[in-house]
Amino acid sequence: MTQELIESVDVVRPGRPLVVAIDGPSGSGKSSVSKEVARRLRLAYLDTGAMYRALTWYCLESGIDLSDASAVEAASESFPLEVSTSPLEEFVRVGGVDVTQAIRKPSISAAVSSVATTLGARTELIRRQRELIDQHHRRMVVEGRDITTVVVPQAEVRMLLTASEEARLRRRGIQLGGSQTAEQLAAQVTQRDAKDSTVVNFTRAADGVVTLDSSDLDFEETVSAALEIVDSIINHRAVARD
Repeated sequence: MTQELIESVDVVRPGRPLVVAIDGPSGSGKSSVSKEVARRLRLAYLDTGAMYRALTWYCLESGIDLSDASAVEAASESFPLEVSTSPLEEFVRVGGVDVTQAIRKPSISAAVSSVATTLGARTELIRRQRELIDQHHRRMVVEGRDITTVVVPQAEVRMLLTASEEARLRRRGIQLGGSQTAEQLAAQVTQRDAKDSTVVNFTRAADGVVTLDSSDLDFEETVSAALEIVDSIINHRAVARD
């Protein structure tokens, strides 16, 4: 994407709300692409998946049975979470403890769906996510699984970032440095998606949501395509308004 396109978004919405909501399955590139889109558009950035992972870590560290929905919900309401909202740095802290790396371990990946499918905990984390969006004057790229349909269905830009299963498994394997077997990768990607899809549909775009398939795109091409979608939607609305 050219600098002129990036500047055109800034010109259209200087100081005005611009929430870019991005959903998608595991391994689709949501986090890396969303973070870069936020950096280039000078917006805040929120990885909602990190919040679910942090709660999972907290429950496991606290000895909470993840099958006990009431206990998980209570934990979601009380656990002291700090999460970065800048695309220029990454940190997740729980009670002052840096868990940025810990929440990416296979043990957390294997358990996070139990927390993510606990509806009471999901409601509380959605509340926190909306609070963070408002704190940043609704100028933020937010990525996850239910952002376009539940968290901010009224976002200025809504996008579903997807890719073939083959591409997603390959990318997650590279991300983990080849440390996982094929079976472990499948558990982290396809099996987790199957579990999470019982509470939210992140595999098919809802009405008004633009699908971006990155199966045959590299990182820079995907970022450029995402920025072009933002530019197209914002400028189309500007023309319609005028």
